[in-house]
Amino acid sequence: MEEKLNQLSQEIEGQLFYDNLWRSIYATDASVYRELPLGVCYPKTNEDIKRLIKFATDNNTSLIPRTAGTSLAGQCVGEGIVVDVSRHFTDIIDIDKEKKTVRLQPGVIRDDLNRVLEPYGLFFGPNTSTSNRCMIGGMVGNNSSGTTSIKYGTTRDKLISLKTILSDGSEAEFGELAAEEFQEKLKLDGLEGDIYRKLNEKLSTEENKKEIIKKFPPRSLHRRNTGYAIDELIYSEIFSEETSEKLNICKLLSGSEGTLAFTTEIVLQLDDLQPPKSAMVAAHFSSIEHCMQAVVPVMKHSLFTCEMMDKTILDCTKQSLKYKDNRFFIEGDPKAILMLELRSDDQEDLQVQTKNLLKSLDASDLCYASPVLMGEQIEMAMELRKAGLGLLGNIIGDKKAVACIEDTAVALPYLADYISEFAGIMKNYGQDAVYYAHAGAGEIHLRPILNLKKSEEVKLFRSITEDVAHLVKKYNGSMSGEHGDGRVRAEFIELMIGSHNYKILKDIKLAFDPKNIFNPGKIIDAAPMDTSLRYTPDRSEPEVKTLMDFSDSQGILRLAEKCNGSGDCRKSAEAGGTMCPSYRATKNEKDTTRARANALREFLTNSEKPNRFDNEELKEVFDLCISCKGCKSECPSNVDVAALKAEFQYQYQKANGVTRRSKAFANNTKMNSIASKAPGLANFFFKNSVTSSIAKKTLGVASERSLPQLSKQTLEAYHRKNSSRLMVSNPIKTVYFFNDEFTNYLDAEIGIDALELLSQLGYQVEFVKHEESGRSYISKGFLDEAKVLANKNIEIFKDLISEDTPLIGLEPSAILSFRDEYLRLADKPSEAEELSKNCFIIEEFLKKEIALGNIRASSFSTEKRTIKVHGHCHQKALSNTSHTFEILNLPENFKVTIIPSGCCGMAGSFGYEKEHYEVSMAIGEQSLFPAVRKAPEDTIISANGTSCRHQIYDGTSKIAKHPVSILREALT
Repeated sequence: MEEKLNQLSQEIEGQLFYDNLWRSIYATDASVYRELPLGVCYPKTNEDIKRLIKFATDNNTSLIPRTAGTSLAGQCVGEGIVVDVSRHFTDIIDIDKEKKTVRLQPGVIRDDLNRVLEPYGLFFGPNTSTSNRCMIGGMVGNNSSGTTSIKYGTTRDKLISLKTILSDGSEAEFGELAAEEFQEKLKLDGLEGDIYRKLNEKLSTEENKKEIIKKFPPRSLHRRNTGYAIDELIYSEIFSEETSEKLNICKLLSGSEGTLAFTTEIVLQLDDLQPPKSAMVAAHFSSIEHCMQAVVPVMKHSLFTCEMMDKTILDCTKQSLKYKDNRFFIEGDPKAILMLELRSDDQEDLQVQTKNLLKSLDASDLCYASPVLMGEQIEMAMELRKAGLGLLGNIIGDKKAVACIEDTAVALPYLADYISEFAGIMKNYGQDAVYYAHAGAGEIHLRPILNLKKSEEVKLFRSITEDVAHLVKKYNGSMSGEHGDGRVRAEFIELMIGSHNYKILKDIKLAFDPKNIFNPGKIIDAAPMDTSLRYTPDRSEPEVKTLMDFSDSQGILRLAEKCNGSGDCRKSAEAGGTMCPSYRATKNEKDTTRARANALREFLTNSEKPNRFDNEELKEVFDLCISCKGCKSECPSNVDVAALKAEFQYQYQKANGVTRRSKAFANNTKMNSIASKAPGLANFFFKNSVTSSIAKKTLGVASERSLPQLSKQTLEAYHRKNSSRLMVSNPIKTVYFFNDEFTNYLDAEIGIDALELLSQLGYQVEFVKHEESGRSYISKGFLDEAKVLANKNIEIFKDLISEDTPLIGLEPSAILSFRDEYLRLADKPSEAEELSKNCFIIEEFLKKEIALGNIRASSFSTEKRTIKVHGHCHQKALSNTSHTFEILNLPENFKVTIIPSGCCGMAGSFGYEKEHYEVSMAIGEQSLFPAVRKAPEDTIISANGTSCRHQIYDGTSKIAKHPVSILREALT
């Protein structure tokens, strides 16, 4: 087969991968399933897809269509070739403002689409929780809906037409058909004609129509993805005399999970932008029962959102400092909250709507509080809900919130009774039910907490699902409201709709796909739900020894296993945040946080080598990780890939040795220490075109890069000469200064600015002799050396640093090591933890002092300055760029904005390395470089990271200043 795959790769314009790494990272999605595919393809053209179809047909294999791979039911796993359209099929082809339609390819991200549509006054309504990375093709495949469905419907409701490639390689476009047009379709030769004839045969008989109406969920339940939507097709004028609705096969293809045809173009009906004025009533309930009973009366109002979160979700945010302020609206200790959003173009009308909704709540006598949120408060409340869900999923250990019954939906009149019985089932299994999601649509997401590494809990997985399936059937609901049947629920479709109807679905699948090449085993003829699981039940748990301490996740393997596949690392640069810079540059799944976690999990679990880290596949998957730490804060499961990479490098190098370049970069501080004895000579060597090119070639540094210049004197030398002058009588506070290796040798001028600024503001700055931070060693996997430095620095500072005498530093990557890597490297973790509480980036310290009134605007110039700030990645992950923003806003005529940039792309030594230069610059071009270039000449660019300043200079020829330099220049 490998020879055939190699031949196929030469015949297509796109890319085909079939090595162990690519197969491993595509073996899972966001579900509990794992199947190694035959290969992974990024098709570039329709012809590529046709060649893939022919290959699958000729070789008795299959194709698994995939976009972002965030499916919870296992739709994107299989043994065939995964066909990922997220890289090349990403064009928005045409927008028709008059008709309010858009034609696009399936790989367009939902939120990206709406950013493009906004200037037209239009948007695509269905809104999933994954909207910043999910793609329209996947939304069609699942018939996605989300929080807005009660007002804007589901994806199926928005489909006008689909261009597809059928299983015989022919192209077919499906759209609305009148009766006469349908008759013409029946006369077509070939597969397309066969499809129409089979649909006509199955859906035109009275017996079949009666059985469909009897056994399928009612049409009034708009969240229903039970098998194929034949219950939609029978309500067209073709099959019913009681309607004038035209037949549209798109309704059947939506929710078919890629099992019937391969979609290449989509035409969507759009809506006008939502009314701009909004109010949200947060109705508080003392019981789940009261909350459910309130849904029917509140839904009589014109709600745009009716979302629920329960006490478990709310309690997850109680101890979170990050979301403390988001809890401002919570009164008492509610068992549940309904978040009820109203919208209007007119403020007076909005007030009337709000008043009427409050009256209904009062009349129901079900809720005990109903605060009204406005403006930014609404977003803060919705962020709290999202945060709670993320924290709920971030469970340490082997027990996880498992997706299996999380997608059930019933008609609103039955919701309260259904939930009451559901709670009884969960109680019988010793499970505490967690309730959240789309109450207004009759859908409550519910997940049991299970350890699927244990066979007895796999049995629970099945038993709970079976019992809930029977309960859903009792209430004539849908097992799948929006997440699809996939692998996990497809087994129960026959139970839900009856054997007669299930046979119709099988016949339709056979008509569309006679050779069963499109995503087999999903919806039709699914394997048992408890097979092909991500973990082998009752396996012997691998022992993986590490130098760094991963006990906070019960070991490095469980840290990798925390990745649930949600794909937050795939959001575009336009969506904001930092994670994941290299993926944003390459658009390769291999370069996501998810892929790195999955690959490490795969090889640590299954490798038979004595050193499980000693695999070239792991070296490849970590190669473009720039250790930005975006994943540490932005990944809902906090999968810290920077820590995983550092440990991997260390372990891999134990088996394979260290390159000359890695040694040089790791020992950069020692080299700078020697060179600082004669900085003029060293700088000449680094700047001269002949000598610098020799150095670059020797070390494998990109020829395009400028090399950093040494300061004329070290900061240590400056302080030694000026310490008496810098003494402050009656200081406001004494602080210790961490003279990091980058500031000391390369940016001493910035260090001088910091010392002068602090002393003139009334702070006594103390220097003590300490070690370098170890950042260079950590970044290159020299963990033995980093560990020694960490322990020495902890010992030096542990008795000096307190809340009254904090340790502050200029370079984020250096000072924040005390709050991050040192906690994993320290021999005495408790000492490291205590010390970390009082180690700050200088901006954090200055912000606190401003808040205390110790630093005032009167100390600074009143001249006007415009400043644009780029924040360091480690600051974004472990602190906040708001600190920089606020201190630069202190001078009264400073106008400061934060550049909405992710990573700059330099990332220490990464951007210097010749093989990484292009990716490094591509990352910078995503948002940072354009923003800097667009800034007027008199705008000051601020960046607090030494690598960031260097990257900005190399990418734009503009010099960026550290915030303390800007403030020192502004001192009066």
